[in-house]
This record gives sequence, C-alpha cells and structure tokens, in this order.
Amino acid sequence: MAKYSLEPVEVPKVKTKYRSIQTKLPVPQSLQIFKTLIASESPSMMGQPPLVWNKAEGFQVSDRWGNTWIDWSSGVLISNAGHGRKEIREAIQKLLHQPLLATYVFVHEKRAELTKALQAFSPDPSNYHVSLFTTGSEAIENCIKLARTYALEKYGPQRKYVVSFKNAFHGRTLGAQLAGGMDKLKKWIVDEGKTFIQVPFPDGFKNEDTSFELFLKSIVDERIKPDEIAGVITETYQGVGPDFLPYQYAQKLEKFCQKHDIVTIFDEVQAGFGRTGKMFGYEHYDVTPDLIACGKGITSSLPLSAVIGRKDIMDLYAPGSITSTHSGSPLSVAAALASLEIIQRENLVENARRLGEILIPELKRIKNKYPHILGCVQGKGLVAGIQVVKKGTKEPNPDMALKINEKCFHKGLLMFAPVGVGGECIKISPPLVINEEALREAISVLEEACDEVLGG
Repeated sequence: MAKYSLEPVEVPKVKTKYRSIQTKLPVPQSLQIFKTLIASESPSMMGQPPLVWNKAEGFQVSDRWGNTWIDWSSGVLISNAGHGRKEIREAIQKLLHQPLLATYVFVHEKRAELTKALQAFSPDPSNYHVSLFTTGSEAIENCIKLARTYALEKYGPQRKYVVSFKNAFHGRTLGAQLAGGMDKLKKWIVDEGKTFIQVPFPDGFKNEDTSFELFLKSIVDERIKPDEIAGVITETYQGVGPDFLPYQYAQKLEKFCQKHDIVTIFDEVQAGFGRTGKMFGYEHYDVTPDLIACGKGITSSLPLSAVIGRKDIMDLYAPGSITSTHSGSPLSVAAALASLEIIQRENLVENARRLGEILIPELKRIKNKYPHILGCVQGKGLVAGIQVVKKGTKEPNPDMALKINEKCFHKGLLMFAPVGVGGECIKISPPLVINEEALREAISVLEEACDEVLGG
C-alpha cells in the first residue's frame, strides 16, 4: 500500500485568496506529533495526508504554521454546512452552559425537534418514524436488524437473505461489513454471513453490464428465490467511485422489491443532506426507500446518525430495545438542528447542484487530457471521483493516484487519501459552502497536479 512520506520536502510557496503554503511539507515542527502517534496509536488510524489540523472554517483547513488548504474532503463527507460554523458552535455552547451533556435516551427537548425535522424530510412524514444513533455503521446495523425482523415476523425464517452489491462499503462493524462488497475487508470474518449475498453493481466502468437482468440472473446463480430475500441494501452511490445506479435500474429494483415485499434500504450516510444536489441522493431515482440510513453530514460536526423508515418496520421493537448509549446526545442533536437550519437557509442543496454542473464537466475535461490513465469520472453535485488506472487498462493504479493526491496537498488542495477497490480513486467532496471562485481555483490546482505528474 502506497503511503505519504513523512520526510519534509521543499515545495513552491503558495499565496492566494484561499490557499497558503509557506513551509516544507510535512511541516518539520509537526513531526514530533506524528512520532508520538506512531509510538502510541494503532497504525490503522493513520494514512491521511500528513498535516496537523489546527483550525477548520468554511471550506478551508489550516495548521498552526501558516499553511491553509482548500478542503475537498469535508473531513470524510461530514462538514456539509461548512467547518466550524458559528451557529453550530453556539448551539453546542448553549448546552455546555445549561449544562446538559449526556442523557442516554431520557428525553430532552431538542431531541423531539430533531426527530420531527428528520421525519419531515422523509418520503411520507405521516408514515415514517425516526431513530437516532451515533455512527453510520450503527444505523446500517439497525437497518439490517429491522429488515430481517420484518421478514421473520411476517413470513418466517426462510426469508433470511440480505442482498447487497459488490464493491459496496457500509461501515466497519460486523453486520455492516457482511453487507459490504469488498472481500479484502472481510478476511477476518470466518463462518459467518452466509445469508449475505453480493451481486454486481451496475457502475458502467468496472462492470459494464448495467441491466437489471444481471441482478435477476445473479440471485438465480446464488440459488436464491425472491421470497427468500428479507432486504436489499444499496449505497445511494457507491463510495468507491462515486458510482451511481442507472435511473432505470433503480426503478426496476424498487418494483422488484415492492412485488415481493422485500425491504429496500438506502445507505445515505455519505449522500444525505445535500451532497448530491438533492437533500437525499435517492431522490435522483424517484424511488421511495423503506429504510434510510443517515450519518456524516447530518451534524457537519459531532457524531450522530439516524434511521428514517416506514412506521410498520420501525415500530417492531418495544421501548428500550433499539437504543444506543449516546442515542440523541444533546450536543450532537443541537449540532444537527443548527446544521440542518444552515443547509436550508443558505440553499446549500441548490449550491451543490449548481456547482456540480461546473465541477463534473471540468473533471471530465481533465480526464480527456489523459484518457489512458484517468479511467473514469463520476459525480453528482459536490461529490465526484477520478479513477486512476494503469495505462490502457481498467486495473487500479494506487501509486499514481497517491502521487496526484500528494501533489495537490503540496499545492494547497486537501483531499483524503485515495479510496476505491484498489486505492485508485481520487475522491472530491468539498463542504457545500464552497463558492464558485474557490471551486474553480481548486480545479485548476488539480489540473496542474495532473499535468506535472502525468504530463512528464
């Protein structure tokens, strides 16, 4: 696996309206912090570009040595309403002074405000309920639990299979990884998950067959009948790309599930709250999920997740039986309410849609300069990805992807480490508050980096 170097190197000085690079990178004074982490922390926590965050505001991230980056990471698609928003900080501070820090699932006033607000975003507020959790993985686990319980109670134990997609990522806990579609992440799982089945995802690049007939053929090949399927789970877009379902495929999938009373689960942990130019990504497909898993951008800051789902599914469990220690934590709930208010007041969903119409064509233009290496560009709104491949193939090229990513880092454009099936995808996901001027500047930085790395 390719890694960022911790050896400080001279990089050209940068000073623009939105970027400032004034030191070697990584900053020599920061190395002791990295040494402490290497000595005290599991290496699984490392792997991102080697800077030490000191301040993050809006769409910019700064260290304490005079360097500022345009952020194309949003943390990891968290800060939809922008980093460090005053309104979110003030909402949290109000509770700190109240004081009210932790409540388990004892009721506090803001929790009712948030569940009502999330219910209002559902496909049918009169028919959907909300449960609050802490992480996206936890939301996914509970979606699986609810879908299985609905199927078991209504049809019996023969309806046991959960169908998901190859290359999917739903989280790092056991159930979430069983539903995930990357075998390399599941090597630790032994003799479990035989009722979790993955079928090819119709991304059009890694898998060129985008027909729904492939879905039907795949479950036949697995010797599974429709009346044995409890639920189908898909990311609204696969994070490894991002890769989106074709519209007609999504339509046919919904009709198939409705015909056989199979619970549809849409994983909106990355896609929700404006990221794709819709409040929720599934809206691009004109479908109605039975269960919606939310996280990340829900607060633009603190840990919180949610499941929004049909009442007849959500209400299967008795009081106290689907909870979490920090379900509805007062601080996280306050942050979520403030973040949602910002997203709506500042029309950030529309901003994502509008800027996506600039971003995606520009990325495709850059791809067309190096079509044998930049293999595929996908995106909607303010999420996009460029898949870097070995020349003339579709084989992932993680080393080249890292070189481009690192070159951007040296120029004042920050992304998280390349993702994808083989670490080949340069993922782009700025906070939704980014403006057109800064977006165009960031695109020019990416193009410069590609020219320097690929054009030599």
